[in-house]
Amino acid sequence: MQRPGPFSTLYGRVLAPLPGRAGGAASGRGGNSWGVPGSHVQLPGCAQSLTSGGAGRTNTSSGKANSVFLDPCTMSKAEEAKKLAGHLAVKNHVRNNQVLGIGSGSTIVHAVQQIAEKVKEENLKLVCIPTSFQARQLILQYGLTLSDLDQHPEIDLAIDGADEVDADLNLIKGGGGCLTQEKIVAGYASSFIVIADFRKDSENLGDHWHKGIPIEVIPMAYVPVSRAVTQKFGGLIDLRMAVNKAGPVVTDNGNFILDWKFDRVHKWSEVNTAIKMIPGVVDTGLFINMAERVYFGMQDGSVNIKEKKPFC
Repeated sequence: MQRPGPFSTLYGRVLAPLPGRAGGAASGRGGNSWGVPGSHVQLPGCAQSLTSGGAGRTNTSSGKANSVFLDPCTMSKAEEAKKLAGHLAVKNHVRNNQVLGIGSGSTIVHAVQQIAEKVKEENLKLVCIPTSFQARQLILQYGLTLSDLDQHPEIDLAIDGADEVDADLNLIKGGGGCLTQEKIVAGYASSFIVIADFRKDSENLGDHWHKGIPIEVIPMAYVPVSRAVTQKFGGLIDLRMAVNKAGPVVTDNGNFILDWKFDRVHKWSEVNTAIKMIPGVVDTGLFINMAERVYFGMQDGSVNIKEKKPFC
């Protein structure tokens, strides 16, 4: 039997702080009126001051600007932005008696903290399906109900982060090595919501994310898969190497990760299908036409909401 490598290789940098310690869940409360998709929304956070007419914070439904600014906190702007996006997504979408898919990575930590707080304050009954070892540990750490797809094959809502999001809400995911489980959970969810910070918002995939598209592969096939992808689509492929162990990163499924650094914009739906048909490929980090709404935490303390464009 193939044995996966140490989980710390993938997850040690994103485990959440324990509740009640520095960096724990914030208590964002207040009677805010939340914005509509395409608008910026301000959330409670650190010390605040209310101003009007701020540039770049126009509510598209009324054409009037009305913003709340966050004073500098101990978190970096990117980390604060992740927190804001996660808190608003949980507020808008998490309801009683839901089955939730819990994503992986640093951004999802803030969402889980807020889910736990919401469960406690509103006495919600929720069941959580993890997408990784890290997600499972977060669910247990915050006292949420852990389950799996065997018991709950239908998921009401999946919440996850992304490495990059394009104008059509196509995603690159898998920077943390959990792409296959993440895609399974998102694929079986009635609603898939993404939370991210301002750095992940791009017009085209590859504008800001330069680490490539992850491809999970069966270990024995990583060389022929690498050759097949580059021969068909160009670019370069690297076998992802571990940091705290000798050799490659090993996923929760016991597989390897290839990072394909593409050299041009492609028709991503076609590329995704073609790569998945290569023998030895488990799945790709391309999430095509899956996300219905993305929450971007912005540098100014607002949250920008984007929705999937309707089909014509």
